[in-house]
Amino acid sequence: MARPAVSILVLIIISLIAFFSPAHSQTHDETGQPAPRFRAKTTTGEQFNNENTKGKVVLFEFWTTWCKYCEEEAELVDEIAKEFRNKDLIVLAVDVLEPDKTVKQYLVDHPRSVPIVLTKDTNLAAMYNAQVYPIYVVVGREGSIVGEQRGAAGERGLRKMLRRAGLESEE
Repeated sequence: MARPAVSILVLIIISLIAFFSPAHSQTHDETGQPAPRFRAKTTTGEQFNNENTKGKVVLFEFWTTWCKYCEEEAELVDEIAKEFRNKDLIVLAVDVLEPDKTVKQYLVDHPRSVPIVLTKDTNLAAMYNAQVYPIYVVVGREGSIVGEQRGAAGERGLRKMLRRAGLESEE
């Protein structure tokens, strides 16, 4: 008789943990809001900010070296960047809160084709409350946030956000 009550209690506890976890208790959706002022320097020395990205679509990918979902989606993000390169898409892969040495070693073993931004070279992670990975934020040509995804997005999710920014695949 006690077993069903215990099972229900366990389900309730698991539900509460899931509800109050960082993945669920994220900041409110900022879609439609102006993108915060940012600066970012890539590992190759390129500088990006609100002014020099105006008129372009920007996809921010917040990631870490220990995130398996980030690793699984990295190739997809690189392919999308290549596909939309001639349509004014800028992709910035922002590593969050890891030592430079760790990131650089990781990139030797897992090369990327998109520009990489280290934590010390930007203020983006704090502005977008990057705590669950990966996080994707798309900023449209006018400078407003057109899409945000916390957690793995998959190809469908990334393309949906890019469509909201006016980018369509020719395939």
